[in-house]
Amino acid sequence: MLIFNNQARFTHRVGPAFTLLAVIQATLIFTITLVAVPLPLIASEFDLTTADLVVLQIAYGLPYSGLLLLGGNLTDRFGGTILLKIGLWVFGLASLGAALASGFELLVAMRGLQGIGAAMVAPAALAQVAVLFPHAKDFDRAMARWGGISVLGAAIGTVLSGIVTTWVSWRWMFLVPCAVSAIALMVGGRLLPLVLRSKHQEQSLDLLGAGLALLGFSAGGYGLAMGSEIGWASPSALTALVLGLASLVGFAWHEHRVDAPLLPPDFLRHKDRLGGAFGIFLAAASMGLVTFILAIYLQGSPGWSPLATAGAMVPFLAVLILGGAPSGQIVLRMGAWNAMLLGLVLSAIGLWLLAGFGPNYVLDILPGLVILPAGTSLIFAASAVLMTQGVAPAQMGLAGGVMNTAMELGPTAGLAGFMTLTALHTEIEAGWSLAFMAAGVTAFLLALWACFVIKAARIKGAQR
Repeated sequence: MLIFNNQARFTHRVGPAFTLLAVIQATLIFTITLVAVPLPLIASEFDLTTADLVVLQIAYGLPYSGLLLLGGNLTDRFGGTILLKIGLWVFGLASLGAALASGFELLVAMRGLQGIGAAMVAPAALAQVAVLFPHAKDFDRAMARWGGISVLGAAIGTVLSGIVTTWVSWRWMFLVPCAVSAIALMVGGRLLPLVLRSKHQEQSLDLLGAGLALLGFSAGGYGLAMGSEIGWASPSALTALVLGLASLVGFAWHEHRVDAPLLPPDFLRHKDRLGGAFGIFLAAASMGLVTFILAIYLQGSPGWSPLATAGAMVPFLAVLILGGAPSGQIVLRMGAWNAMLLGLVLSAIGLWLLAGFGPNYVLDILPGLVILPAGTSLIFAASAVLMTQGVAPAQMGLAGGVMNTAMELGPTAGLAGFMTLTALHTEIEAGWSLAFMAAGVTAFLLALWACFVIKAARIKGAQR
């Protein structure tokens, strides 16, 4: 990737430039959860069924995750600057369209268009970060902070949606990403380095791979979500699952045979990248599970208002805010894998505590809401470092695409997978508890794998 601006010109702008990119990244994740709390109000306004709500929830995440690999490839080919600008325009205009949507179909379409824009913005923003921090130590430090920023965006979306919905309208939530896009487009040209097209990308674009990835992630995620809500025997869920699985198998087969694959087969064979991807996926799925279940539960039998429900998530948000900087420092001090292990153990404990949720908020919910974000902050920070360390500059867009794909699949496919367990109980609250338990077990198993990786690294180091 060629940088046509003199890097020295941006030395004094690194802090503001990174802050701008961090706000953009947080907004992309914020947009996932901004409809979580007001779902009952949206359902009432448009007279929606349960299946409609599922579609609304995943309408942003599925095209986002399905197109991120293509967005990463385009970033590596044409540079982060042009992709960032185009993506921000699409993302911002779609957000405005969602705020003004007069019907459910238009709202879903605008959410999907938001996802398309986000798929261009996310890898382009990470490519800009790589230019701002050319030295490995500085870049690792930035990535540790980047991971915490992402998880913070999700929590802010949940809390802010409850506040805005209560005081104004759920439609105003969509003006936040619209405003961020407008500000970024206005000041980005003065703050960010100019990252233009690479001269080394002369092979044809893998459009077939992009189509298979989009179809696989979208159909598979839709099938999982619909199956968990309306039943696995439903024709729509079964058809989508079969189509999604077939597309992903076709994508894997195709990527091994094409000259310029969207996802080079050896990229995820490295244990650091694979571990980082799994960590991000699980942490994002766990956060999605918590916000989804608690938003429905607290506004259900306990009868909490949207504002009170948002207030219930404030401790969760506070831990994320207070733990963001320390998480990055812990990763740099302990090492990414050790920090990942600690984060997974804390997350497992938090999820198991939440499995015992009940009407007493202080005793039944609050402990898990405090421990879980402490763990997920560490996981995101460690995973961001693992996913990007040692990656060549020409593949930084790819790394950003894979990282954000894992982050997006968590609250969609991961959440749907855990929620399928609710069907094992006739009482919905018992099913939710089982979903929390399963997520905790998954975190514990991933922690065991982290132990093996750490031990193997120590043995290898002792033999040198």
